Amino acid sequence: MLIIVASLAVLIGVSLGLLGGGGSILAVPVLTYAAGLTAKEAIATSLLVVGLTSGVALVSHARRGNVEWRTGAIFSVTAMVGAYLGGLAAAWFSGTTLLLLFATMMVVTSVAMFRGKGHLKGAESGDKPLPIGMVIGEGILVGAVTGLVGAGGGFLVVPALVLLGGMPMHKAVGTSLMVITLKSFAAFAGHASHVSIDWTLAAIVTGAAVGGSFIGAAFAKRVPAELLRKIFAGFVLVMAGYVIWRESGLIPALSVVGVSSLLIAWMHWQKTLSRSPAKLVP
Repeated sequence: MLIIVASLAVLIGVSLGLLGGGGSILAVPVLTYAAGLTAKEAIATSLLVVGLTSGVALVSHARRGNVEWRTGAIFSVTAMVGAYLGGLAAAWFSGTTLLLLFATMMVVTSVAMFRGKGHLKGAESGDKPLPIGMVIGEGILVGAVTGLVGAGGGFLVVPALVLLGGMPMHKAVGTSLMVITLKSFAAFAGHASHVSIDWTLAAIVTGAAVGGSFIGAAFAKRVPAELLRKIFAGFVLVMAGYVIWRESGLIPALSVVGVSSLLIAWMHWQKTLSRSPAKLVP
């Protein structure tokens, strides 16, 4: 079983290496259903794994100049505060509730990935610094939400940096890894205050994930990002349906159909907005 867990952990690193995020989307289900940890133990351990793996991935981005240090530092500090508080607040919720919240986060992530980068490109406006107030507000909000459910938040941080501040996509990805690293450690500190950690398992999973991050980075230059993003988005959607089924007792097919229907409805609404803005705006 440990070999299976380590093999699946490689995918966590591959995700971070390829997409600059998504590690926790895989880490929590792997640790819960493959490693047999409780929901709270899996969430806390995933934060440690994703934090360390993102830190390793950050180094290569920093060497290429893809990190906006000023914005990343402000976002990270405020997100760490929110993540720590979110980690503490997790003690108030049952494990099932946290996993269902996590599944909701997975659906949101899948929507963002299916929509792709096309809707982000128009928002990029150069290397101008983001307004400090906006960075602080976004940092606290993203940190609190992801700290509560154990998600690294890369697919929330990147759109925030690009859409709200006009940061170029390549710098948003690198800066996001910086935020994920620091925020994950802060959230882990909050969870660790009331959750026991299997340090041996955490070390094995982290080592496998770090190795996977190098594999992901190597393949990132060869596989079309658009194809990768859509395949991974579909996988995330199926995983969300699986978590909802396991935690709520719904029929498996109903779980997947439900989240898929929500995704399709959201995408149709977004397409309608983009095609007919004049009819929808009073």
